[in-house]
Amino acid sequence: MRLHYLQHVPFEGPAGVSHWAEARGVPMTATCLYDTPSLPAVADFDVLLIMGGPMNIYEDDRYGWLKPEKRLIADAIAAGRIVVGICLGAQLVADALGARVQPNLWREIGWLPVRRSDSAGALGEALPAVWEAFHWHGDTFDLPAGAVHLAASTACAQQGFVFDERVLALQFHLETTPESARALIAHCGHDIDGGPFVQTAARMLADPARFARANALMHRLLDRLCRFDRESPG
Repeated sequence: MRLHYLQHVPFEGPAGVSHWAEARGVPMTATCLYDTPSLPAVADFDVLLIMGGPMNIYEDDRYGWLKPEKRLIADAIAAGRIVVGICLGAQLVADALGARVQPNLWREIGWLPVRRSDSAGALGEALPAVWEAFHWHGDTFDLPAGAVHLAASTACAQQGFVFDERVLALQFHLETTPESARALIAHCGHDIDGGPFVQTAARMLADPARFARANALMHRLLDRLCRFDRESPG
């Protein structure tokens, strides 16, 4: 199994997903769109991971790589690949599936609870009924046609979905580590505006155990999505 990830800015990489890939022996390759926007062929990977970023999916004129990236995501889905989108990546997946992406009523930044949907399906069983996730977003998406609603929060009704049991979109972050959270705060701290669902940097970093718990949930989702949870020991 080969995993390729698309990274939009230097400070939002795969973080905890790298730990999962190393433990599972999954080789990872990358396209850093901010540096070398040369995209792979769909035949070059089995799993496509699309990371977050401060840009919006509708800023095609500002970011020339957005349109080719959108085509790659749509082609990967059509070709039956496993596709995982996180934050901006989730919005790009929603767009590829024909759903609308637009500003959310509230910005969500920090550690906030997420509730699993009653219709979350088999992949959703890897998640508890309620958990704490790291958030940093201002946009949201509609549920694509044919997708299964995965989760919601108080501030955002669309926190994730599953399509065809192999495409996973997460508006929230489970891959974040203390290091990647500090990098995000350093580069995007201007987003911390005191809104009702926005936490201070100190509060976000106060409990390192939160990151380990979130990463464990990310690993469980990836295990189920990539069928590692069905392997027999030895």
